[in-house]
Amino acid sequence: MNTTRERLVLIGNGMAGVATLEQIIKLGGAYDITVIGSEPHPNYNRIMLSYVLEGSQTIDDIVLNSHEWYEENQITLHTGVTVTAIDSDTHMVVTDNGMQIPYDKVIIATGSKSLILPIPGHEKQGVVGFRDIADCHQMLEAAKNYRTAAVIGGGLLGLEAAKGLVSLGMDVTVVHLMNDLMERQLDSVAAAMLKKELESQGIKFRMGAQTAELQGGERVERLLFKDGSTLQADFVVMAAGIRPNIEVAKNSGIEAARGILVDDYLRTSMDNVYAVGECVQHRDTCYGLVAPLFEQGMVLAKHICGSECQPYEGSTVSTKLKISGVDVFSAGVFIENEHQSVITARDDWKKTYKKIILQDNIIVGAVLFGDINDSAQLQKLIRDGAPMTDELYAELMGTGGCSHSKKKASVETMANDEIVCGCNGVTKLDIVSAIQDKGLTSVEEIKACTGATRSCGGCKPVVEQILQYVLGDGAAVASSQGMCGCTTHSRDEVVAAIREKGLRTVKEVMNVMEWHNPEGCSKCRPAINYYLGMIYPVEYQDEKSSRFVNERMNANIQKDGTYTVVPRMYGGVTTPEDLKKIADVSVKYNVKAVKMTGGQRIDLIGVEKEDLPKVWEELDMPSGYAYAKSLRTVKTCVGSQFCRFGTQDSMGMGASLEQRFERLDFPAKFKMAVNGCPRNCAESCTKDIGIVGNDGGWEIFIGGNGGIKARLADSFCKVKTDQELIDLCGAIIQYYRETGKYLERTSEWVERMGLDTIKAAILEDENNRQQLVERVNLALAQVEDPWQKVLNDEETRTALFGKKVEV
Repeated sequence: MNTTRERLVLIGNGMAGVATLEQIIKLGGAYDITVIGSEPHPNYNRIMLSYVLEGSQTIDDIVLNSHEWYEENQITLHTGVTVTAIDSDTHMVVTDNGMQIPYDKVIIATGSKSLILPIPGHEKQGVVGFRDIADCHQMLEAAKNYRTAAVIGGGLLGLEAAKGLVSLGMDVTVVHLMNDLMERQLDSVAAAMLKKELESQGIKFRMGAQTAELQGGERVERLLFKDGSTLQADFVVMAAGIRPNIEVAKNSGIEAARGILVDDYLRTSMDNVYAVGECVQHRDTCYGLVAPLFEQGMVLAKHICGSECQPYEGSTVSTKLKISGVDVFSAGVFIENEHQSVITARDDWKKTYKKIILQDNIIVGAVLFGDINDSAQLQKLIRDGAPMTDELYAELMGTGGCSHSKKKASVETMANDEIVCGCNGVTKLDIVSAIQDKGLTSVEEIKACTGATRSCGGCKPVVEQILQYVLGDGAAVASSQGMCGCTTHSRDEVVAAIREKGLRTVKEVMNVMEWHNPEGCSKCRPAINYYLGMIYPVEYQDEKSSRFVNERMNANIQKDGTYTVVPRMYGGVTTPEDLKKIADVSVKYNVKAVKMTGGQRIDLIGVEKEDLPKVWEELDMPSGYAYAKSLRTVKTCVGSQFCRFGTQDSMGMGASLEQRFERLDFPAKFKMAVNGCPRNCAESCTKDIGIVGNDGGWEIFIGGNGGIKARLADSFCKVKTDQELIDLCGAIIQYYRETGKYLERTSEWVERMGLDTIKAAILEDENNRQQLVERVNLALAQVEDPWQKVLNDEETRTALFGKKVEV
């Protein structure tokens, strides 16, 4: 240790404290630095804990500063050690293992603790918080041995915990005291949209519920609510909030209230002792979001290093988050009052929502859901108290376009110390300096150099704008539309890389192609999983964790948490024996409703999750794939077998096509129909492939859709024989599988590709058509019924449906 330099001790090895050290090092602060952390890990990204929980990240993946970083910067690191007090008389920091470390200056950055609600039963086994890696380990172990979980708290932490536990196969219910999720960050509209999206991912909710007691023996077994109702749960996560960790300050005589009291230069009541982060109370405010903590750290670093700096006067509170793949943002006032004006735009098709709140025509708040590209601009407008103008309205609401010059002006006026990447504390100046000093020309290079976009990826649009602003036309900003916000790579680039580089897993694709968000999201992970299975039908092992919840469970989840079961009926035809089995099973398992579907099937609605395997076994019928991106149904009329107008056997052909192409993965759900004559009773004109019988054979139509974007199918060709029809359907299906974007229906695919292009590839190129048929046959040779697969696999059955299931 250099005795000529002052000794700086950092108490706490979390994000806020170490980010402050990074700034001190950049400023050339001449200190001998010692860091003391209670956890047995180097500094890691706490924001990414949910991804460790779900298994898409490891502990090493979320480490921000490795042990080598501490060594390179000559920092002494003590992990697994807790500071108990600061002795101002002897200038010593005292630890729980007996160490006494001398100091000249101290920074307290002890963060916060999970708030464990003091309700009866909170001390039982199986009740944990969600704050650190140790909590993650407990949750991972619980998922191996228990089936049902409750998460108390519908804020960010609770939703992230629920997301992780669902991905581990647990049946998870979020219990929230309020009627809106994330009520401190979102308004009712955005909260409802978020809830709907999370329900589609398998998370259940009990809203407006107050937990009165955790019941059970030594281990928790259920929650009792204030209204007398209960909820079964083998495991409970308390995520109802956080509390500043002020133990060191209290033990040392430093003034504290809710948090450690600091002034505008982050000084505490003890000389030469500072505090930063979630443990701090500044001007009566404790901040639990990352961006304000980094802002505090920059002021503190400059003050400690003797650099000129403005005092810390508080932060404009904003929230920019990605929750289970959903982007949300709010800043300033997000719930309006009667004296304020509101500008809103909502698109349920694209699942986006924008709200801007005005007070006397001044922008005072905003909420964004789904598309948060305007978040940086809105945050600045709110902080500056900018007035709404016609030009600004047109730019923000999309009525007048947003020119490149406007975007350029937006980042040009951004303050240098404004944080662009909240996850990693990267400022505009950090990015500009890296571009200018190191000759960076792409977002990928900026990510590698500064860490911006490394975590959630939400700041990528602003990083791109800064890059364009600094380099002008020399910026290598990707022009192609990325698959999602996690990457700039398009569908075609991803598929090409999988083929050319022999990539074989979802994780490998994201690593090799340098995903901005290394764990992916609910948009790209299922897409990559599909592309891998389509390219490698024999070798690829399907990743169930990368599928939507309905596909993982092989049944459609309903809003009350039960499931629907739709057995296969080839061509819409069944037998009296099968009808009797359906009736018997429905009665036995208390099915809530039995409904005819639009595709001539019977839907058993309201099956409990744990009963699904028993229902499948007793039905002894194939899965109807009503939940999958696959062939749903082949609808038929009665055709020549019974109809006096029928010219072709539509029921027989429908059954043959359905038996041939069932269970195959498609980019999106796929429906077919076969008419025995041109009267169109089976509605072939609105199906992905529609077939119409006539006296001379069959006519094939493609690209129809009867859904939200209704579209009449295009006539593709006419054939004379049944075998020609089956082969051509196979070629069309495979060409769609190989060229379609994930979640793109054939109605959109035909318009994007062009009917003439599809005809040229299939009708005009006989060799290509034969190869397409061969490839679809190869893929079909690998498929198996998912219900039977679960029934024959005890490990999978137990993981998905619990130990009580017996078949």
